[in-house]
Amino acid sequence: MNMQSFYPIGTPGQAWGAAERAAWLALQRRQRSYADDVLSVIERLRSGFDVIQYGQLDYPPDRYPLFALRSRDWNDALPCALVTGGVHGYETSGVHGALQFAEQHAAGYAGRVNLLIVPCVSPWAYERIHRWNADAIDPNRSFREDSPTQESAALMRLVAPLRDRLALHIDLHETTDSDESEFRPALAARDGKPSEPGEIPDGFYGVGDSENPQLAFQQAVIDAVAKVTHIAPADANGEIIGSSVVAPGVILYPFKQLGLCAGVSNARYTTTTEVYPDSPRATPEQCNAAQVAAVCAAIEFALADAGDQAG
Repeated sequence: MNMQSFYPIGTPGQAWGAAERAAWLALQRRQRSYADDVLSVIERLRSGFDVIQYGQLDYPPDRYPLFALRSRDWNDALPCALVTGGVHGYETSGVHGALQFAEQHAAGYAGRVNLLIVPCVSPWAYERIHRWNADAIDPNRSFREDSPTQESAALMRLVAPLRDRLALHIDLHETTDSDESEFRPALAARDGKPSEPGEIPDGFYGVGDSENPQLAFQQAVIDAVAKVTHIAPADANGEIIGSSVVAPGVILYPFKQLGLCAGVSNARYTTTTEVYPDSPRATPEQCNAAQVAAVCAAIEFALADAGDQAG
């Protein structure tokens, strides 16, 4: 079935122009507060981190300051790890998992690793529970030179000085039922293409870089998360969201080629987590805990590797 004709904006077969984008924007409503949910927690964490404002989103009349948490005891002799969440604003546990890690676990890594935590890359989209920014563009396909999104460009500027120094980057995401009901049909309508129905995997999975898979690292993350929530099985084709499963719960994408956030640096270890919040077998607390478990496992693996190399 071609679902594109059911999307309320645009003409099937024709890409959106300015009028369609304006019509889409007019439908977006603020449903939660970045200030209440994110900035208040960052404020609480000021005693333990250097809080850096690395940019500001301007979507008149709205403005959103962009913040990162940086290890207060930053030591250039230590490996560096980047944790990002909320690149897609609707993927809630990415934001709250990053904040929960910062609040509950980051202090345990003091003196072992430099942490840079960016909990909410896309606050406009966070408030509207959406995948796109206000220009109907996906920030997670926009991490490239001359980026079309304010969100991606600001994060790239922040990371640029560390691009070759990072040992690890873990980018926290979700795959939701709304991907199939709203966001993929919207993408097809925006681009004037047919909407092809897909299958949402039930459970957590990870996405590694096809140019630098690091499967032992990916498996360490999966093993840690499996203690918190269930891992997505492959479908009948041996795939998850259309990509071959290369290890239990692991698929691969070309990060840099696709302009994905996880490709923003040259880190040895990179992964994108994908939590499934709509499962009847997972609570919001479990989803946040799964993200935290993934971050901790990723850091431990990278530190063990750094220690092996030093030895």
